[in-house]
Amino acid sequence: MKRLILISTILIFVLTQSCIVHTKPVRHHKTKIVYIKKAPRNHKIVKIKGKKYYYFNGKHHRKTNRGFIVVRIR
Repeated sequence: MKRLILISTILIFVLTQSCIVHTKPVRHHKTKIVYIKKAPRNHKIVKIKGKKYYYFNGKHHRKTNRGFIVVRIR
């Protein structure tokens, strides 16, 4: 009887281990958003894929209610 319980316990353990799904941990990067209140005088307005961006300081910016934020163009 002890042998039957031992064998069934081992089989249950082995069979359930094959059903484990391996996942990668998700890393959440909290980026600090810096708002620029006013675009400088030498800014340029550019349209990329039908969207309006502001180019200054060597980066593209998008206008929001709080000011301008840096965006990556893909």
